[in-house]
Amino acid sequence: MEAELAAFEPRLFWAQSWWKQLFGESEGKDHKGLFPATMTNSEDLHSMGQYMQEGRRILIETFLMVDDPGAELRVQPDKAFGDRFDYLDGMDFANINRAAEKATIQAHDAGGVPCIQLRLPRLDEETYGRMYYFFMMACAVSGKLLGVDPFDQNGVEEYKRSMFSALGKPKN
Repeated sequence: MEAELAAFEPRLFWAQSWWKQLFGESEGKDHKGLFPATMTNSEDLHSMGQYMQEGRRILIETFLMVDDPGAELRVQPDKAFGDRFDYLDGMDFANINRAAEKATIQAHDAGGVPCIQLRLPRLDEETYGRMYYFFMMACAVSGKLLGVDPFDQNGVEEYKRSMFSALGKPKN
């Protein structure tokens, strides 16, 4: 199995990038560990979403969901535009995201993808701290269960030595 972390909230992009680094460098040792991938939705729904829906069944998907995004932005009507999306006029983008999120989870689940929902109450310092702590503890435990040391990074050190050598950095 491989792991994928999806979010429909754009402000979670950097947290997803951190998650990918955390699990990749902590578990990816001795030919073990989950391959961590991320989806920033709805942007990735046509590419990665298609793969999740009908690709190989090697992935488990975790959705980071935000109950209260703390902002409101409504779609403004523009009758002159004529894009046939006028049924969205007046809707809050958070509600549009929730509908897309729910539909995606239903579709992927129906397609045989194991889906986990991790709910965040809001996006503030406390929630970010709890989320980061949760993932750090989960990564440490999973590394230990895999029989790898989640706190070293020999593979990273190897590429750094090669790069420094190629750049002519003197050895200490």
